Amino acid sequence: MPRKGKLAEIFSKAKHADNPNEYVIGYLDFDIIKEVTLSEFIKLSDNFETIPITRIQHVKKGNDVLYSKIVNKKDSEII
Repeated sequence: MPRKGKLAEIFSKAKHADNPNEYVIGYLDFDIIKEVTLSEFIKLSDNFETIPITRIQHVKKGNDVLYSKIVNKKDSEII
């Protein structure tokens, strides 16, 4: 299971209080971001064992982005 944090909260809610098939996980597979449902990702990753949590790039539910690893360049600049 993922380390504690925003992803852990999202996955816990999806698995226990929502429908995991409504959540789309975008993960890095070599240089390509593949998207699958949370249920499918759990099966593919053997419950987060074969695909590390660090390869997850984003989590969406419908049109809402719940988590994104991509940081806005303007936000990350130090002035």
